[in-house]
Parts: sequence; C-alpha cells; structure tokens
Amino acid sequence: MNILVFPCGSEIGLEISRAFVGVKGVRLIGGSSVPDHGRFAFPNYREDFPDVRDEDFVDKMNLLVEQEQIRCIFPAHDSVIFELTRHRAQLRCEVIGSAYEACFLCRSKGRTYQHFQGILPVPVVYTRDNAPFPVFLKPDAGQGSKGTFIARRRSDLDFYLEKDPSLLILEYLPGEEYTVDCFTDENRELRFVGPRRRSRILNGISVGTIRVQADEFTDMARAINERIELNGAWFFQVKRSATGVLTLMEIAPRIGGSSGLCRVQGVNLPVLSYYNHLHLSVKIHCNDFDAEMDRSWSSRYKLNIEYSHVYIDFDDCVCMDGMVNPSVVKFLIQAINQKKQIHLLSRHSQGPLVEELARLRIRDLFDEVRQIGTDCSKADFVKDDSIFIDDSFAERQDVAKKGIPVFSVDAVEALMMD
Repeated sequence: MNILVFPCGSEIGLEISRAFVGVKGVRLIGGSSVPDHGRFAFPNYREDFPDVRDEDFVDKMNLLVEQEQIRCIFPAHDSVIFELTRHRAQLRCEVIGSAYEACFLCRSKGRTYQHFQGILPVPVVYTRDNAPFPVFLKPDAGQGSKGTFIARRRSDLDFYLEKDPSLLILEYLPGEEYTVDCFTDENRELRFVGPRRRSRILNGISVGTIRVQADEFTDMARAINERIELNGAWFFQVKRSATGVLTLMEIAPRIGGSSGLCRVQGVNLPVLSYYNHLHLSVKIHCNDFDAEMDRSWSSRYKLNIEYSHVYIDFDDCVCMDGMVNPSVVKFLIQAINQKKQIHLLSRHSQGPLVEELARLRIRDLFDEVRQIGTDCSKADFVKDDSIFIDDSFAERQDVAKKGIPVFSVDAVEALMMD
C-alpha cells in the first residue's frame, strides 16, 4: 500500500518515517511543496506537491495521487490536516485521521477554550482593557511557539497587538508544561494516554521530554475524548497555572513530533493510526519503565561518489579501546547489504589479526583480511573503484594520491544512508 506523508520534512513527518520502519506491505512516499529534509529521510521523495493554499490544490493533489497510486495520506502539519479533511470528499484517496469537525474545532484556540469552558480548566481570555500583567499572547491558529509573546507591561501589549491585532490575550501560565499523547480507536474508545513533561523546548517543539504518570492527565483525556469525535492518534498540551492547576493549552488531532518516546516504550502511534484506519482491531502494550528522550540537530549527507570496494583499518577504526566501534560496523553492514566488497587492511601488531576478529565476533564481516608490516604502503593494496577509511592522516594522504576518496573515522557518518 502506498501512503503519502505530507509534508514529509516536518518533525511530524520525520517521526512517521521512523515509526514505519519494518512495517510490511507499506511503501511510504515523502511529499513536499518545498525542498526540505524529507529528501534524506524518504527513499521515495517528491517535492512537486502543491501548497495547501493554492486555489487548485485539490486538482493538483489528485493528479499526483493517481501518478503515485496513493491509497492514503498521512497529514503531517496542522494546516495540512485542516485542508485535507476539509476536502476529504474531493480527494481521490483516503486521509488518515479525525473528522473535519474535530480538526475545525482544534485548529482554533479560541473555539477550543469556549468548547471546554466549565468542563476543563482553560486559560482566562482577556481584552486589551482588562489584561493583568504579565499576559501570554498567541495566534488563534498556530503551531509551536511561532508568533507567541509574553507581554509584561502595557507597552509590550500595545507593541505586539499593533503588529498583529488578532492575537489572543491569555492568562500567563508559569508552571511546568506537559504533552499528553493519546490514541482513540474507530469506536471512540480511548485506548492510550501517555503524559510526558516537556523538559526542554526549542522553537515551540519539545526536544527534551520525560515520561510521567498521574491520574489527572487521564481524567482530562477522557473529558476531551467524550466531547470531540477524535479518531486515531491525538494529543493535548497542558501547563500549570500560578496556583498549580493543570490548564488546557491546545488539542491537536495528530501525532506529536516527540511522540517517539511512546514508540520506544511499545506504543507506535502512527502505525496504530494506520491499522485503525484499516478497521483492524489493535492491542496496545506499553513497557513499564521510565524513559526520557532528548533531540538535537543531526546531519545527513549525499555524496557524489560510487564505489564497489571498502578498504578499512582495524585499530582505532573498526576497534576502539579493545571494543567494536558500533558506528563503523553499522556502515559495514550497510555496505554488505549494498553488495560491496570489504577489505580489512591493518598494521595491527598485537598478534594475529584473525584471532582478534574472532574475539570480537566480527570475522565474517570482511571479504579479505590483510595484516601488513611497516615496510610497505597501504596504497599498494587499494584497488580503483574504492573508498579508504583510516584514522591516520598519513595513510589517507598516501591513498588519496591515487584519486581514491578517503575518510577519517569521524567522517564515516557521511557514508550512511540513514
């Protein structure tokens, strides 16, 4: 089954790609309207998808849906979720997720607060004239922390409202912030509630998050689930007020960008949503251990080189401090899968190299094992159509004279496909 993840380069889209690793019968297609990181994460990638704001968005989308034989779309951005569910009847494929009515309500913070007024604690909404300081300003429809501000005095409030008069003026909530990942099946039964504390936030995205447990989160999840027709994965965010009361900040009918914390504990929310969309009955098991996740920028590379042979050193390369170097071995496994020949070329002087490989249980990784002395050059043994990996600059420089790409151990990451 072909599933489009759109836009695939968002944090949500990237988490969906990670979640579907190993899922049989699914071919993910990464779609984007602009160049983004999705081209590194999705083997099947296209960036000629229309912008949801285009007047002919539906027609263009349907054309690409037919070209790629797409069965389902997994929306990966709040605005895209809203537009795709709004045009569900006109699309020539299915949309994974909740109904438009739920998406319409959740897209507006103001509508959400009105809907749950008197049911759950929600922020007090002020006017320009009665705002006590500090107050929190945020767009009615937005995501992350984009366009949000703290106004600590009247001049701050006037300044921000002059720039955007539509900003909501809200009660300032100074306490800890939580995201609560949830899953509701097609029968509207709330099947999973996974609260996590947002320990580190960057640009409104929780890049550091820790699992927590408390009944108060479950009670809030049930109240939301009873009053909105949600289907599949969704989440809500809460923050403690000055008096410690958990206060609803927003609800989103999609997976959270940091919901990978649930996935590593056994609850794969994107895949559960996919199975739920297919009307399959699912069972859920969450491992009972504490977990913390912290994310940072990672780099992906595309190199314009081709090679059939890998020549690699042993000491301080394949083996570090007497142990297998896992990052290098990961690359070697990738090379094996790509049918490349792997040659171990080493000046190892602490006994027979094959015995050391046997001790480390990695002998079968190599097509050739060559242990040489100090009286010859490694370059003499390196064939064309190769790359060379060694921790020694002198060895790399010698091989590079033959026009062969050379890499130090720290640069092996550039050779990885994922």
